[in-house]
Amino acid sequence: MEERDPHYGSVLGIRKRAISGVVPHVVPGSDDARGREIAEAVEAHIAEHDGFPDLVEDMLDSLGKGFSVVEIHWAADKSRWWPERFERVEPRWLTYDRETGRELRLRDDAAPIDGIPLAPGHFIRHEARLKSGLAFRNGLARVVAFSWMCKAYTLKDWIAFIETYGLPLRLGRYGPEATAEDVRKLFQAVANIGTDAAAVLPKSMQIDFERGAAVQGDGVFETFARWADEQISKAVLGQTMTSDNGSSQSQANVHNEVRHDIARADARSVAGALNRDAVRPFVQANWGEQERYPRIVIEIPEPEDTAAIMTAVPALAAAGVRFRAAEIRSKLGFSDPGEKDEVIGAAPVAQNHAGCSCPTCRSGLAMNKPGATPPADPLDEIGADALAEWEEVQDDLLGPVERAILDAGSYEEAMAALAAVLPEMGASRLIDTLVQASFKARALGDVRDG
Repeated sequence: MEERDPHYGSVLGIRKRAISGVVPHVVPGSDDARGREIAEAVEAHIAEHDGFPDLVEDMLDSLGKGFSVVEIHWAADKSRWWPERFERVEPRWLTYDRETGRELRLRDDAAPIDGIPLAPGHFIRHEARLKSGLAFRNGLARVVAFSWMCKAYTLKDWIAFIETYGLPLRLGRYGPEATAEDVRKLFQAVANIGTDAAAVLPKSMQIDFERGAAVQGDGVFETFARWADEQISKAVLGQTMTSDNGSSQSQANVHNEVRHDIARADARSVAGALNRDAVRPFVQANWGEQERYPRIVIEIPEPEDTAAIMTAVPALAAAGVRFRAAEIRSKLGFSDPGEKDEVIGAAPVAQNHAGCSCPTCRSGLAMNKPGATPPADPLDEIGADALAEWEEVQDDLLGPVERAILDAGSYEEAMAALAAVLPEMGASRLIDTLVQASFKARALGDVRDG
């Protein structure tokens, strides 16, 4: 089925490569020096092995067949054992024990039916857990077989239809005087005229070309074949949107979540088989029994909506939320620039005008560290100069009022004192400051409009 059906082979390959293309990492069994040493050896000899991606794909052959076995060929020197290469075991050489139906065995001439047990430490065994029950009934091939068979019959009928579609019906006529030999020759001429485009007939015989009504049978065959492909996609990938036509980008993003869940389950299953049948024998052969063993982990990254991140971060930063630049870069797939790297973009200019409450200054103070920087606009500079001495300007106007209130012993005394200090309130300096600021702004406007 994988060799004869392009669609089934394609979607099954997509599901395999979703796992084999992920770079694994190793988690130490303990935090001490010995635990880190063992983990580094596991990473160097297994996780970073040149044949690791092929090993994962061979293990995922169990998706279609229900089980897979890979043989480990070990190499050794004076100090250490390590896996030299991994070789897939042909499924036809394997069988399950007849008593329980759960133990994989190797077929042997001495025991062709029951088989012999797999040698510990020499084989990696992986069984697809697509549903509960016996492993040899778990393969996707059992689910897909009916759809594949119906599709194969449909394609055969479609090809037969194409061979005769549009060709006229060749109808031979013979009279009552025709003999059996004449009928045979007429039939032979009718049959050959479709390929040879030529025939020789007696005058007593006649061939007519009858054109019937156009038969639109191609749509029936194509519709069923496409439907069968959709069912195969659902069985293998858990969805159809990213493998078939006629779907929008938003639909594909939603359905891709289902595929992501399947990929994570496959990754956990493969990692569990590797830790049981490859990591443990490797560690035991070189360091003996361990209380806790290192683990190979295959993490399927969660798909990030980068457009939503790039939209939300500036808005939240303007509201005062602070972020780590390295974390934002990692989510977007960007690395931290080095000192000699040519960079695009720069940090926003901080606005910290004394006493200024405009939106630009407030957002600048929220997004950057406080610091006095030159105003970006001349009008802001005029406003900043006018407000620079606001305490001295306001002191002439409000100083007598504050002193009268502070010296009063009661509300009545304060009200009487305020009436007495009104002549002492000096507004001349405030008026001068406002006049100067207005004159500068008017002059700047005239220069810009000039």
